Parts: sequence; structure tokens; C-alpha cells
Amino acid sequence: MTLPTVLPAPRAILFDLDGTLADTAPDLAAAVNWLRTERGLPPTPYSVLRPTASAGARGMIGAAFGLAPGDEGYEELRMQWFDRYQETMAVHSSLFGGVTELLVGIEQAGMSWGIVTNKPARFTDPLIPQIGLSHAGCVVSGDTTGFPKPHPAPLLEGARRLGVAPEQCWYVGDDKRDVEAGHAAGMVTVACNWGYCGAVEPSTWGAHYLLDTPTDLLQTLRSVLDAARLAAEPAA
Repeated sequence: MTLPTVLPAPRAILFDLDGTLADTAPDLAAAVNWLRTERGLPPTPYSVLRPTASAGARGMIGAAFGLAPGDEGYEELRMQWFDRYQETMAVHSSLFGGVTELLVGIEQAGMSWGIVTNKPARFTDPLIPQIGLSHAGCVVSGDTTGFPKPHPAPLLEGARRLGVAPEQCWYVGDDKRDVEAGHAAGMVTVACNWGYCGAVEPSTWGAHYLLDTPTDLLQTLRSVLDAARLAAEPAA
């Protein structure tokens, strides 16, 4: 965990979705392995697919078929993957352990929280209530602003919807793009080591904090808020 010296106490916490609040990789992987089975191919091991989950269709199809956007056959697979995933997106997906307690703690501390994800609204809107996140203060999907992360526009829109200045927000995510977007938006950034994280070591992302569990995040928030309260108390 990194330990910044002085950071402002937040008024709101914005979260990435896949790999940060919710473990959605099982359903993402099942959808792409269905495509392989339909073509008479063996399933790609889950251990290969899971680290790519935050990249959505691009990550799944790249890992399972070795294809990238622009390659022949990629677009057909992507559209079929979208359809299959939409049918089965909440079969095995669930919140990571400690997330429910984290969100309760944020609310009890008087802060608001919301979701900013690159996942298209086609999937975000039906998934969020099914995994117990319908009480989010805002939901900004990947196609809400027309700019996906690492562009700061989705994070700035999340702050606007919560009625909080960007510099009073923390952004939490499990991908380097999340940290880049947070910095670009002027927010404190948290890299969550409990997520998918991909092939790039999170310690190299330049986040203000690198934390291992949702409980660590809650404890960090409480420490920062306590320090802010003490600093605001008049001298005896």
C-alpha cells in the first residue's frame, strides 16, 4: 500500500464495476467459451481468461481466439459474444467479499458513492440491480459520455451527477486505465489489488493508494476522515 502524506478527505467515492465492485469474470468467460464450444473448440482455461476480464469483449476474444479489433472475424465474434453475455450476465457474477460492508461504511460516514464503468449501458443497466448495486448514487456507463476511460469525461460526469467537485472524489479501479482516468480528472486514485489487474503490475500504475481488499479501503477512508476531523478541530 502506498502512503501519501497529505490528501484531502473525500466527499464521494467512484468505483469501476468489473473487477472492482463485482466479480463478473465467470460470466464473461462463460460467454466466450460458449463461442469456442459452438465452433468445436475446447474451452479456454479460466485462469487465462480472468486477467483480461476488465477489457470486456476485447480482452475475452483476444485471450480465447487470439484476435484483436480490426482482425478478420473479430467483429462477428464480438457481436455474438455480446448477445450470449447479455443472456447470461448474472448467472455467477457477485460482489467481491467485503464490498457490501465497504459501501455501508461509506454511507455511514456521510459520503456518497457511484459507479463509472466502460461496460456499455446495454449490460450495466440490467446487471447492476441483479447483483445488489441499485442503490448507487450514480451509474455512468461506457457509452454515457461517448468517451471511455482512460478519458476523464466519464469520471467527471459521475462527479457532476453526485454533485461533488472532482477533487473531492476518489476513484477506485483494477485497471491502469482507471488510474489514468482518475489522474486526468483530478481525483485521488486507488488501485485495487483484489481485481483482475491484467498483465501490468498495479504497483507501476502511479495510484495514490494500492490496496489489497475492500476492507483495507474502508480502513483507509476512515483514517483519512479521522485525520481531517482532527485537523479541523480548533487548538485548545
